[in-house]
Amino acid sequence: MSDLRTLGIDTSNYTCSTAVYNAADGSIVQAKQLLPVKAGEKGIRQSDAVFHHTSLLPQMFERLNGAVRDVCAVGVSDRPSCREGSYMPCFLAGVSAASAISSVTGVQVFRTTHQIGHILAALYSAKKLEWIAQRQSFYAFHVSGGTTDMLLCEPCGGDELIKITRVGGSSDLKAGQAIDRCGVMLGLRFPCGAELEKLAVQSEEKIRIKPVIKGCECSLSGIENKCRALFESGADSSYIAAFCLRSVESAVAAVTRAAIAEYGELPVLYAGGVMSDKLIADSLRKKFGADFAAPDFSCDNAAGMALYAALMKGLI
Repeated sequence: MSDLRTLGIDTSNYTCSTAVYNAADGSIVQAKQLLPVKAGEKGIRQSDAVFHHTSLLPQMFERLNGAVRDVCAVGVSDRPSCREGSYMPCFLAGVSAASAISSVTGVQVFRTTHQIGHILAALYSAKKLEWIAQRQSFYAFHVSGGTTDMLLCEPCGGDELIKITRVGGSSDLKAGQAIDRCGVMLGLRFPCGAELEKLAVQSEEKIRIKPVIKGCECSLSGIENKCRALFESGADSSYIAAFCLRSVESAVAAVTRAAIAEYGELPVLYAGGVMSDKLIADSLRKKFGADFAAPDFSCDNAAGMALYAALMKGLI
């Protein structure tokens, strides 16, 4: 059994996450925890993130309840994306843990990007992981606090696994940033997505949105500005929350349409923490018949890292 299990580690800017994939039955066990962010703040410093990951990782391994023992390989994220210069210190905590495990046990360590992990976790959750073996190209829209990119994904094998080309997205603010800034303004605790959605569904007012888009690039900075103007004018909090989320959905939909028009019809997969918002996901699903990760596999998680290691070992 030990030669069929792989460990995943992901130490992103928001979540400390571990996971074990069991190739015997295709199951995944996860243990993860959000990093603490002080009330009223909109993010976390990298030095603090590294400290919290260092403290939390042993707890995450313990919470896997023995599933972490006798794994045959470790997958770990070592940078945000494949873009040149992509780097965040928080990922060093995970790389350090993976290297230590390898030194003690002798198991192989496979390093890849946080973005690849998101895509693999979404494919697994959507039951579309066979696209990798079939070399089925697809679009993956990765929407989170650090990324709002529409990616052309072309499975290619090898260590790269998926050739990723950015074909569209946000030219300024990221979707998760717009949501969190709106939420913090309304007094919600960071990260604000789940609480903002609970607030948004209370609004029954009609909302008309005209996204700002040029080619396959959208601008999201106006969402923050408009939400603040509504807040200062005394608008109801539920309406502001609904306006924010509907604006993000409208922009993502506009970019999706533009990319399909320019690069052709392909299956669409949505991933990233923002896509765990049911209000946004339900609307995009109706418009594009797209595939989504379940919420637990859409926000930051190590499942994709465990899957990457399994793919590299030929277990999938």
